[in-house]
Amino acid sequence: MDIVYKVKFFTDWHCGSGLAAGADVDALVIKDDKGIPYIPGKTVKGLLREAMEDILAFKRDHIGADYEKEKELFIETFGYYDGVTEETGAPLQRAEMKRGKAFFTNVELPEAEREYIESESLQRFMCRDISSTAIDENGVAKEHSLRKMEVSVPCALEGKILGLPDDAKFQGLIKDAMSYIKRMGQNRNRGLGRCSFSITEQKQ
Repeated sequence: MDIVYKVKFFTDWHCGSGLAAGADVDALVIKDDKGIPYIPGKTVKGLLREAMEDILAFKRDHIGADYEKEKELFIETFGYYDGVTEETGAPLQRAEMKRGKAFFTNVELPEAEREYIESESLQRFMCRDISSTAIDENGVAKEHSLRKMEVSVPCALEGKILGLPDDAKFQGLIKDAMSYIKRMGQNRNRGLGRCSFSITEQKQ
C-alpha cells in the first residue's frame, strides 16, 4: 500500500543542511536544487519509527495487547537498526539486520506551488533569518553567544510512503504515529517546527 500525506507547519521550522553561510548565518535549512526548502524522507522515517516504537511499547506494557503481528509488520516496514535486541535481550548480529521495505520520499511543496515559486523567483520569501543569544544570571547577553539561524516559513508540504504492508491494523498504527508527531526539526523546544500530519490519499 502507498499513502500520500501532508505536513502542515504552524510556526517557522528548521530542517538543517549542516551548512553555514560564512559569518552571517550559523545554520542554513536544507533546500533542493531550485532553492526551495524540503524535509528529507529519512527525517520523517526516523520520527515515525520512534513514534511507533513508543506506541507498541505502551500497548505491550500498559494494555497487555498482543502486538506480535504489528511488531513483525513494523520490522518489515522499517527494518532492523543498531540497538534493536531480541526478546532475550541479546543484541542482533549485523548479519541479521536488514533494510525495511517501505520507501519514504522527500516531503516537498505541492508541484504546482513549486513551479509557481520557481517561475516567479520567489524562493527568497520561503525563508528568513532569526537571531538568539544566551543570557547570564543577571539578564545580560553572554559575550560571543549571538547566533543567527535560517528558518523556513509556515507552509504545507506533501510526502509519500511507498510499499507499506496491506494490513488494516498496521495502517491504523501509522495514522496514530503521525498524530503523535507535534513538532519537527531543530529548536523544537523553543517554538519552532510545530506541525500536524494528515493522510490525504491511500492506494492499494
